[in-house]
Amino acid sequence: MDLRDAQRSAETLARRAVALDGADAEARSCLGWALQARGEADDALAEIERALSMSPNLAIAHGHRGATLIFAGRPKDGVAALEACLRLDPRDPYLAVRLLHRASGLYLSGDYGASIEAAKRLIRTYPDFPMIYRWSAAALGQLGRATEAAEALEKAISRAPGAFDMYVRNRAPWFRPEDHAHLVDGLRKAGWKG
Repeated sequence: MDLRDAQRSAETLARRAVALDGADAEARSCLGWALQARGEADDALAEIERALSMSPNLAIAHGHRGATLIFAGRPKDGVAALEACLRLDPRDPYLAVRLLHRASGLYLSGDYGASIEAAKRLIRTYPDFPMIYRWSAAALGQLGRATEAAEALEKAISRAPGAFDMYVRNRAPWFRPEDHAHLVDGLRKAGWKG
């Protein structure tokens, strides 16, 4: 199944879950996440906020809210929501993704040093999680740390070339053009020629 088919399937299943029980906060949160993946941030946030009004301590909803806010142009708010998610469920099965989104939110906020530290935490915990290296490379590039940036860039490309192409060469639907340009700027400063 390709990414678009998986996204359609996730949305269909989440809508079915909400139809079966409109008071299921987790189902609403998952529907919000599916809408976010299509680039429908306002509708996604509405579903996630409904979920949080039903279950204010639902960690997964805070995580989905954080990523949605980050990619909707509100990275500082998104990082705060992710930190709530991590406090509520420090053993979240999606911890690697939460840490990835936290590093990306810090990067998009312009806090490159904190983004690098967040990336280091993820790399220490999940060294084979390839998606973090592009954010690390971009942040290091923005700070002019050329040698480290080049190393992270090489890992970003070599460990997951398909993901690098999908998120860097092409802009994902949930990624605002200006945020994509900000990421690419950092990667170019890291030595990327694409």
